Amino acid sequence: MVSRNMGFANLTAGYLFPEVAKRRRIYQEQHPDAKIISLGIGNTTEPLPPHIAKAMSDYAAALGTEAGYSGYGDEQGLTSLRERIAAVLYPGMASADEVFISDGAKCDIARIQTLFGSDVELAVQDPAYPVYVDGSVIVGAVGKDDGNGGRAGVTYLPCTAENGFFPDLSKIKENSLIYFCSPNNPTGVASSRDQLNALVDCALKKGCIIIFDAAYYAFIRDPALPKTIFEIDGARKCAIEINSFSKLAGFTGVRLGWSVVPSELKFADGSSVRQDWNRVMTTLFNGASNIAQRGGLATLDEEGIKETKALVDYYLGNAALMKKALSGSNFASAGVKVYYTGDSPYLWVFFPGCKSWNIFDRILEECNIVTTPGSGFGPAGEGYLRFSSFGHRKDVEEACRRLADLRF
Repeated sequence: MVSRNMGFANLTAGYLFPEVAKRRRIYQEQHPDAKIISLGIGNTTEPLPPHIAKAMSDYAAALGTEAGYSGYGDEQGLTSLRERIAAVLYPGMASADEVFISDGAKCDIARIQTLFGSDVELAVQDPAYPVYVDGSVIVGAVGKDDGNGGRAGVTYLPCTAENGFFPDLSKIKENSLIYFCSPNNPTGVASSRDQLNALVDCALKKGCIIIFDAAYYAFIRDPALPKTIFEIDGARKCAIEINSFSKLAGFTGVRLGWSVVPSELKFADGSSVRQDWNRVMTTLFNGASNIAQRGGLATLDEEGIKETKALVDYYLGNAALMKKALSGSNFASAGVKVYYTGDSPYLWVFFPGCKSWNIFDRILEECNIVTTPGSGFGPAGEGYLRFSSFGHRKDVEEACRRLADLRF
C-alpha cells in the first residue's frame, strides 16, 4: 500500500474554524429557536460594491458571446491587473512582474511552503493565523503537538499585552521563515514603522525570509502605520508579501488575492525566489478566475477605491460599537480587557481566569453569540476571545445589547 504523508497525522484533531462551526451547529440543533449571531469567523457580510459587481457581471455576460469569450489566461494573472496593483498599491516599491495573482491569501500561504520544503526553521507570531503552522505541518517542516499548544520545530514569538503585541525578535533563529501579519489576525494590532524596521533588520542579519501577511491593510486608518512591508528599506531583500481582495472588497467567496516577490530576494545558493515562485504558480496553479480579476481591476480604479473605503469604514463602525459594549461596566468589573486600535476588523478581548473555549461556550449559551477562542491561534491566545466586526449593523447592534446583559 502507498504510505500516508505523515504530516497529516501530525495535525491536531480539527482546524480552528470548522471546530467553531461544529459547536455552533450542535448548539443550534439543541436550541432550534435560538437566534445566533456570528462575531466569529472573519467572513464578510455586506453586498459587493455596485461598481465592482457590475464589472464582473458585464464581463460574465460577455463570456456568452463570441467577441467576449476568454479561456485560459496567464497563470501569473491578468497583465493589466498586475500593473494596476503595482501602480496603485506599490508605487516605486514593486514592478508588475513581481506581482502574482491568485485565488486568495490562504491559498498562497499554503502554496508558498513548497518553495522551502521540509528542511526549514519556522518562526511565527503567537497568536497567529493557524494556516501558517498547519501548512508547515503538512509539508513536514513542523512536528507533532507538544501537548502545551505548541509544536516541535516552531519558534513561537509571543505577542502579549506586556510587550505591546510585538514580539522579542532575538528569539528568531538564523535562516528561518518568519510568518508575520500586520494588522495582526487575531490581535488586531498594526505594527509601527520602527517595529517593522526592526523586523527587516533582524531578517537581513539572520538570513531569514519574512512571509508578510497584509490581508487587512485596508483597515489601517492611522497614516503613520505602514500598509506594506515594502515601505521599509531593505524589505525587498528579505520579504514576500501576501495580500487579498477578500477583506478589501468583500471577495471572500469570489476568491482573489496576490503576492509580491521582489527580484532581489534570493535563496542561500543565490538563486531567485521569484523565479521559483513563478514556477509554482505556473505548474501548481492555473490562474485566478477571469471574472474575479475584472472585479479586481474595478476595485482599484477611482470609483472602486471610493466604494471599498466606504465598505471598510462600515466594518470599522461595527468594531467601534463592539468596543463600547465590551468596555461596559459588567465587563470592566470582571477585569475584562479590550484591545482595539481602530486599525483592524478584530477586537482581542482578555477574560482573566477563563479558558478560551469555556468563555466561548458561555457567551454562545447565554448570549447566543459566536466568537473565536484565542487559544486556537496559539499558546499566547489562551484566555482571549477574538470578536469580528464582519456583520450586518442590525446584528452587531443586537449583539451589543445582549453583551450588555451578560453578568459575571
